[in-house]
Amino acid sequence: MDYFLSLHPVVQATIATLFTWGMTALGAALVFTTKNFNQRLMDAMLGFAGGVMIAASFWSLLSPALDMAEASGTIAWIPAAVGFMLGGLFLWSIDKVLPHLHPTSPMKDAEGIHPTRKKRSTLLVLAITLHNIPEGLAVGVAFGAIAADLSTSTITGAIALAIGIGIQNFPEGLAVSMPLRREGMSRRKSFMYGQFSGMVEPIAGIIGAVAVTFIQPLLPYALSFAAGAMIFVVAEEVIPSSQEEGNKDLASMSLMIGFTIMMILDVALG
Repeated sequence: MDYFLSLHPVVQATIATLFTWGMTALGAALVFTTKNFNQRLMDAMLGFAGGVMIAASFWSLLSPALDMAEASGTIAWIPAAVGFMLGGLFLWSIDKVLPHLHPTSPMKDAEGIHPTRKKRSTLLVLAITLHNIPEGLAVGVAFGAIAADLSTSTITGAIALAIGIGIQNFPEGLAVSMPLRREGMSRRKSFMYGQFSGMVEPIAGIIGAVAVTFIQPLLPYALSFAAGAMIFVVAEEVIPSSQEEGNKDLASMSLMIGFTIMMILDVALG
C-alpha cells in the first residue's frame, strides 16, 4: 500500500482503472460456469450498480468540485452546473452517433448511425464500452486531482471511488457475456467480448488524470463532467434495464443498498 501511495497520480489512476477493468472481466468470466443466469439476480446487480454510480457521482465528484470551486473564489455552483450538463450532453451525443445495442434489447432497437450494419455482439460491446468511458474518466480525474494538493482531494477518496466503480463493473461484464452465450456463442468468445468492454476504462482514466494534472483550473469542471456523464448512463440505461423484466421493487431496493454502501465507502475512507 505504501508503494502505491508513493506513485505519481497518473500511475495510480492507471492501476486503479486496470482494477476496474479486471472486475469487468471477472463478471464476464461467470459465463464459464453457466449458460443461463437468474434474471432477478441480474436485475438486483444492475440496480446495485446504479446506486453505486449515483452515490459516486455526488460524494466523489460533485461535492469535491463544489469545494474546489469555492476555495478558488469562484461561484461554486457555476463549474459544477456547467461541467455536469456538459458531461450529460457529451454522452447523449455519443449515444446518438455510436452504433450500439443495449443487452436486453432486440436488434430492431439498436441505436446510433447505421447500427444494423454491425453484428449484435459488436453492438453489445459498444454499448457497455460507451458507458465505461465516464467511469474510467471519473477515476482518472479523482487521482489526477491529488496532484493539485487540494484538501478536498484525498487518496483514500479516490481509492473508494475506484472500489465502487469496480464493484458496479462486475454485472456489466456479465450483461455482455451472458446474452451472447445464450445466443450460441462459445464461452471463450462470450468472455472475450464481455471483458473487452472494460478496456476503455484505463484509456479514459489516463486521459482524465493527465488532463487535470497539467491543467488544474479544469478540476471542478472535469469532476462535474464525469458526474454528469455517469448520471446520464444511470438514467438512460442502468435503471431502465434493471426494471424491464418486472423486478422493480427488487431493483429499487438494490439501488438503495448500492448507494448506501458507496456513500459509506466514500465518507469512511475519504
